Amino acid sequence: MEELLYFTGRECVHCRVMNPLIEKLEVEEKVKIKKIEVWHNEANAMLMQQIDRGFCGGVPFFFNIKTGKWICGSTSYEKLKEWALGK
Repeated sequence: MEELLYFTGRECVHCRVMNPLIEKLEVEEKVKIKKIEVWHNEANAMLMQQIDRGFCGGVPFFFNIKTGKWICGSTSYEKLKEWALGK
């Protein structure tokens, strides 16, 4: 499993704002962020609930398996980069 998880909803307005920042981060920092759609996939929604453990409760939800750090909701490119790089 990838270390960087991004739980998203297909129609989520906030997720659409984050998508270009994620793509930029993947290119610039050579990281891979696994996008997991939860609004139309029950198994993915259950996975998010297991990982979320009350941190967020919605999307976008970012989780770094290696560091245990998470981001709930939209964020800046700088904070997303810090999260992805484990800082």
